[in-house]
Amino acid sequence: MHAWQMQDAKAKLSEVVKCAEIEGPQSITVHGRSVAVLISRPMFDFLTGNGQSLVDFMRQSPLFDADDINLDRDPGLTREGLF
Repeated sequence: MHAWQMQDAKAKLSEVVKCAEIEGPQSITVHGRSVAVLISRPMFDFLTGNGQSLVDFMRQSPLFDADDINLDRDPGLTREGLF
C-alpha cells in the first residue's frame, strides 16, 4: 500500500484516486502516522456488501434449501450463573 503525506494527497488528489483504482488502497499519513485509507468504489462496495440484497445473500447460503435445520430454542436459562 502506497503512503501519501496529507499535503501531497491534497495536492495530488486525482493521482491518489487513480492509484486507488489501479493499485488498490492508498494510505494517507499525518506526521508519519496513518490516519486514513482511500479505496476505490468497487472495493468499498465489495467490503460493505453493497449491490447485494439481504435476500440474495441468504439465497446464496449453503443452507438455503436445507430441510433439516433445527430452529427450536433451548428451554434452559440463558444467563444461568452469570450473576
